[in-house]
Amino acid sequence: MAEHRTPHHAERLTTQQVAELLGVKVETVYAYASRGQLSSERAPGGKGSTFDAREVAALAGRTRRPARQVADEPVTVRTGLTLIEGGRLYYRGVDVVELSRRHGFEAAVGWLWGRGTDPGVTLRAPAALTAVLARAADALPAQTRLPDRLRVSVAVASSADPLRFDLREENVLSIGAGLIAAMVESLPPAGSAVRGDSSLAARLWTRLTPVPPAPGAVACLDRALVLMADHDLAVSTVAARVAASARAHPYAVVSAGLGALDGPLHGAVGSLAYRLLSEVLASGDAVQVVSEYLRTGRSIPGLGIRVYPEGDPRAAALLSSMRQLPDSDRVLHAVEAVVRAAAGPAGAAEQPGLRPSVDLALAAFALAVGMPAEAGEVVVAVARTAGWLAHAVEEYREEPLRMRAHGIYTGPPPEGS
Repeated sequence: MAEHRTPHHAERLTTQQVAELLGVKVETVYAYASRGQLSSERAPGGKGSTFDAREVAALAGRTRRPARQVADEPVTVRTGLTLIEGGRLYYRGVDVVELSRRHGFEAAVGWLWGRGTDPGVTLRAPAALTAVLARAADALPAQTRLPDRLRVSVAVASSADPLRFDLREENVLSIGAGLIAAMVESLPPAGSAVRGDSSLAARLWTRLTPVPPAPGAVACLDRALVLMADHDLAVSTVAARVAASARAHPYAVVSAGLGALDGPLHGAVGSLAYRLLSEVLASGDAVQVVSEYLRTGRSIPGLGIRVYPEGDPRAAALLSSMRQLPDSDRVLHAVEAVVRAAAGPAGAAEQPGLRPSVDLALAAFALAVGMPAEAGEVVVAVARTAGWLAHAVEEYREEPLRMRAHGIYTGPPPEGS
């Protein structure tokens, strides 16, 4: 049996030494590191990792507690996908606004999935799956909401794939590429195909509006998809990672994300912002509309986002792209009027927290090009599927079932106690 000694403060321990000291497997040592409970450095020569002996000693003291307390350790999610820092959003180190300016959605998915932007990911649904989804769509009531159709399409696609339990990265991402396209194909056609453009954005356009796209309009939708592909640990992404932690298959991961997205404080914000702008456009009086919202105790949807105290860069990018679209001025002026009315006498410059969020920008875009209120939610769901699957791939590499919250019982005491 190996003899352990108290680590000196300057020591670095190998992975095997840490495993022996803690009485765990080497894989568990790496799990501790991924949770942030241990910090590692590459060993000299680049082979293996070393760990701070003081951290290991401290962790050894904690792991001597009862097993229930160990299970209650908070989980730190380390991700190499998305960073929000200094008021900017990055995918794998690249500013998302710049990425959306230079690349379309297929290339952005390739970047997010670690495949590079050239040539990007081919997003096409197998013909057999498209046929299955068409039959399922025909069975739904005519008034079924588009986001509900997306949820049904994911469940149906899952039932048609007997290899969905293969969680190897290549299979997960192959499923994802087909599923993103299938979600779009599952929506009923609203208009004719866009000539000369086979991008996912062009195909999604025909599902969201019967209005033929003006020059630059599909590119604007494409940019929105890039901007919405991921957003760190948003609540829907956490839901997706929890499912992946339980080793749920990719379709179930996406279903978990879609379930969280359906909440009124997440995906539905865009629909509420759409209605707000519609009321402003109809009345021509943003002050009166905002006043009524405040009088009835409703928050103003689509204004401010906590992680961007100086303004949402995604909203600024999308609203800027809209300026090239014909007849968009009226909607853009309505957005500005809402911001001014919500800011009140102090002015928006003094209250950056009241600047437009990307939900308001998506609502403005949908209104400007003749899309329905739920269009923004559809854009988010289709785009964010790429992000959820990227997070799933990361989570599949972690220790299973680590994403468990600690509950504190507050009910009646057990009988007989």
